[in-house]
Amino acid sequence: MLIAQNILTALRGLAANKLRSALTILGIVIGVAAVVALMAIGTGATSSITSRITSNGSNLLNIQAGRSQRPSPGSQFAPTYLTYSDYVALSKTLTGIAGISPAYQGRYTVTQGTVSSQTSVTGVTESYIRVHTYEIALGRGINTADRTKQSQTAVIGATTAETLFPNSSAVGKSIKINNLVFTVVGTLKAKGSSGFSNEDDVVFIPLETGYSKLFGSNAVENGEKTVNAIAVSASSADTVDSVSAQITFILRKQHHLKAGAADDFRIQNQAALLSTLTSVTSTLTTFLGAIAALSLLVGGIGIMNITLVSVSERTREIGLRKAVGARKDHILFQFLIETMTLSITGGVIGILLGAGIAGVVTMLGLITAQVTLSSVMLSFGFSVAIGLFFGIYPAYRAANLHPMEALRSE
Repeated sequence: MLIAQNILTALRGLAANKLRSALTILGIVIGVAAVVALMAIGTGATSSITSRITSNGSNLLNIQAGRSQRPSPGSQFAPTYLTYSDYVALSKTLTGIAGISPAYQGRYTVTQGTVSSQTSVTGVTESYIRVHTYEIALGRGINTADRTKQSQTAVIGATTAETLFPNSSAVGKSIKINNLVFTVVGTLKAKGSSGFSNEDDVVFIPLETGYSKLFGSNAVENGEKTVNAIAVSASSADTVDSVSAQITFILRKQHHLKAGAADDFRIQNQAALLSTLTSVTSTLTTFLGAIAALSLLVGGIGIMNITLVSVSERTREIGLRKAVGARKDHILFQFLIETMTLSITGGVIGILLGAGIAGVVTMLGLITAQVTLSSVMLSFGFSVAIGLFFGIYPAYRAANLHPMEALRSE
C-alpha cells in the first residue's frame, strides 16, 4: 500500500468521527495554548523589567535610608534618614563617578486652570535628569541658576504635560503646586511606567526651592535637611563595586557608625537588581510553562484512550485488511498517522489560540506579551512528541491483531 493511500485512509477514519476527533484534541489545544500564552507573558514581563531598569542606567547606584536601628537592646528603634550634607560629602569625595544627584520627593496637588492631578513632585539638582537618563523634549532642565535663586521653575514629565496641557505646549506656561505658582521651563520625553510608579507622571523643581517654599518641616530632621535618595552614576561597569565601597565608607563616617554596627542606609545596585529580577522572572516563566505542559500530558493520554477505542471498534476492518495482504507496518503506520494528525492539528490550533491570548493581554495594556519562536517550537514539538509517544501502543496493538481472531470479532 502506498504511503499516500495510507494517509488518506487515516484521515477518512478521523473525518468519520468529527466530534470525537475534536474532543480528543481539546487537551492538546489547551496545553499548547497555555504554554505559548504563559511563556509570552513571562518573556514580556522579563523584557519590561529589563527595559525599565536599564532605562535608568545599568551603572546607577541608588542610596536610600536603611531600616530603623535599635541603639541598644530594649531601647526604641531610632529612625534613619539621609541628609543633604551626606550628598555634599559624597559629591566632594567620590571618585570614578559620572554624576551624583540627591532628591526629595513627595506627592502634591498640581493644577493648571481647572485641571488638577495628584503628582509626584521631586526637588532635584541640575544633574538629576542626566543621572537618571531622562531626555528633554522641549525647553530645558533645572540649572544651577534656578537652585541659586530658588526659582519657582519646573520641568514636567510627558504624562503630566499631556494631563495638564492636552492641546498645547507646556513650556512657558504656569502651573500651581499646592497653590504656589511655578513656570514650566521644560518637558521630558516619555520614559514609561515602572512597577506601581509612572516615571512620566512627574514634576521636577529646584531642590533649594522645595526646601524653602514647599516641603516645609517634612524635609527636616534634627535641624538637618533630608533627602529621600541619592543617585550615583558610576563612570563604567568596572567601577561600580569600587564606588559602592567608597559610598559605604563615607556614609558610615558621616553617620558616626562604630565598627560592627549595621549600616543605616541601603545601596541598590541596578546591575545586580537586573540580574536578580531577570533570573526570578525566567525561572517563574519556565515553571509556569512546565505546569501548562502537564495538560499536554493529559491530552496525550486522551489521544491514546480514543485510539484504543478506535482499534476496538475497527477490529474486523483490521482483520479484513490483513487477510487481503496488508502488512503490520501498513496498519501501524495508519494508526500512527491518525494520532499524529490529532496532535499536530491540536498543536497548530493551540499555537494560534495562545498567540491570540497573548495579543489580548497586550491590547488590554496589562503587559506587552512577546510570543517567541522558541516557545512556539517547544510547544509544537512537545505536542508532536506526545502524539507519537501515546500513539505507538494503540498502533502496535492494532498491527499485531491476528487476522482470524480479528475477523471473528463482533
